[in-house]
Amino acid sequence: MTFNDIFKSSFLETMNSISILDMFLTMVLAFGIGMFIFFVYKKTFSGVMYSSSFGVTLIALTMITSILILAVTSNVVLSLGMVGALSIVRFRTAIKEPLDLAFLFWAIAAGIILASGMLILAVAGSVFIGIILLIFVNRKPYLNPYIVVIGCADHESEQNAIHFLKSQVKRCTVKSKTAQKGSIELNLEIRMKEDNTDFINTLADMEGVSSAILVSYNGEYMG
Repeated sequence: MTFNDIFKSSFLETMNSISILDMFLTMVLAFGIGMFIFFVYKKTFSGVMYSSSFGVTLIALTMITSILILAVTSNVVLSLGMVGALSIVRFRTAIKEPLDLAFLFWAIAAGIILASGMLILAVAGSVFIGIILLIFVNRKPYLNPYIVVIGCADHESEQNAIHFLKSQVKRCTVKSKTAQKGSIELNLEIRMKEDNTDFINTLADMEGVSSAILVSYNGEYMG
């Protein structure tokens, strides 16, 4: 048997028929799951610049993946060609938020599972993942760390400011301290007790305190 005989075999030329109803049902469910992923992304977004095009990309990615898997599972020759074509594709778009990467994989995985015929797993799994993300990402903002920058005149005003701050917040940790003649600058990480920032106004009015700045800290940290 030659190499050409292998590609002429009936096995490789076999094409499984996909009914119109199955294709329509798969695409409708892919669109619905994509919309749900878009909804969860919109509700859990916590970055600086919201991109609506990324949300639309999640919907399109779910549907495109479903079409691709349907085509691959229906024709062996097409599946071999698809693997070769996708192996040379390179994506250069930078992912700024780690959570965006999770949404991309979620959309791809949902499309693959859906096109594979496991409809219940695709729907139930997507709902479960969405609920988990909504619970953990949308935590109350005052539980997240904040950075307080305080400018003091001397050591006494520094101690008074730290003592007052510790009495107003849940946790207070000194991150850095810069001392110069006639001025001291403190950077402290705090966890607030409640969503109320009035204590910063009181802190700025204290004797010896020249400035008090509250900044939301979104970097990586140990809980």
